[in-house]
Amino acid sequence: MGSNKDQNLKKEIGLKLKLAREKSGLTQVQVAEKAKLNVNYYAQIERGEVNTTFEKLEGIMKALDLKFLI
Repeated sequence: MGSNKDQNLKKEIGLKLKLAREKSGLTQVQVAEKAKLNVNYYAQIERGEVNTTFEKLEGIMKALDLKFLI
């Protein structure tokens, strides 16, 4: 179990990724494929349900052409 701070951070990151994805006009499937992730796992990241690795987050950011997440 993570702390509330950890849960809030996961949800905040997920929301920022979702907004960036929607702004880019991509689907979850397209982002997952570009980032070489399972689409269900990517959806869990967007919902803030999983604590992903930096490497996977970096792949998602490249798929979305993001320099920064903040």
